[in-house]
Amino acid sequence: MNDTQSYVHGYDLTEASRLADQASALQPLLHADVAYPPGCRVLEAGCGTGAQTVSLARNSPGAEIVSVDRSPQSLAAARTRIAAAGVTNVRFLEADIMDLPLADASFDHVFLCFVLEHLANPAEALRRLRRLLRPGGTLTVIEGDHGSTFFHPEDEAARDAIAALVALQRASGGDANIGRRLYPLLRETGFGDVRTIPLLVYVDGSMPDRAEGFTRRTFAAMIDGAGPAAVTAGLIDRDRHAAGVRALHRAAEPDGIFSYTFFKAVAKG
Repeated sequence: MNDTQSYVHGYDLTEASRLADQASALQPLLHADVAYPPGCRVLEAGCGTGAQTVSLARNSPGAEIVSVDRSPQSLAAARTRIAAAGVTNVRFLEADIMDLPLADASFDHVFLCFVLEHLANPAEALRRLRRLLRPGGTLTVIEGDHGSTFFHPEDEAARDAIAALVALQRASGGDANIGRRLYPLLRETGFGDVRTIPLLVYVDGSMPDRAEGFTRRTFAAMIDGAGPAAVTAGLIDRDRHAAGVRALHRAAEPDGIFSYTFFKAVAKG
């Protein structure tokens, strides 16, 4: 991530735990078809605490994976996670993806997940990553879109709490609704053969594990964690935010509904 903006969710243990829950809940949806052939070099740009790295490495055991992040704290957590998983085909590098000390045309594939949403200039990041790809190489990018959220029972306080996070991220230079922009961003930055698909997470009372893993421990936890910063920034009242978080948990009850859409794009460099 660029040093000109911050990661709005923070770097504490609670956020690290939420990211692990998110990766576990979403692995079949987001990563089932992400696999690279033996002998290729893959750059994971913005690996964070390694929540996605384990799936990436396990799906491509014969690939050489270089996982990059600018946060030494996150990289330490990623190394611990990878070691605990027994994964051996990952090398970590501390660097900013806007200024990577890597040679042009040195990777067969680039992968990034939940990274562009935090960047003030995602188009420039994509241009720089494109230069690292060998001819015919691919880029895979996955992003969410908070504007795609719907739930039952409907609740205006929950809408306000989500909107507060979107505004907070916008103020830090990011875009929590960037999923819908992937196709034009990739075309704008010179990528070809762009294919974008929506990945719907739908939860109802017949899916208690997904309600716990995604609705409560991923999405509601994310909104809850952003509360103090959103309140301090004057984006929402503390009590209103707390009511919104309660309403999101209410959507995880047996008679509730929750839905969210991620967007996944694959393109050639």
